[in-house]
Amino acid sequence: MRLLLLIIGFSLAVFGGVSLVAYLNLLTVGFSLQDYIQFLIQRVETYMFITGLLIIWIMEYLPLVKKKRKKNMKN
Repeated sequence: MRLLLLIIGFSLAVFGGVSLVAYLNLLTVGFSLQDYIQFLIQRVETYMFITGLLIIWIMEYLPLVKKKRKKNMKN
């Protein structure tokens, strides 16, 4: 389950990041930096990128939850 969530987070981050890099072309068209940032805030890809990074961070840095097994003790 943890590996699946890591792959999903990575996929979201890659898709969002590639889209954000592609949107950098708007700066060459004549958008100001402020217009560019306002445009990015309105795009779904920005939130996909942030969500993907957050999922990756959670999967990597949260400790694993281990179930305690009861050991049969012979006395």
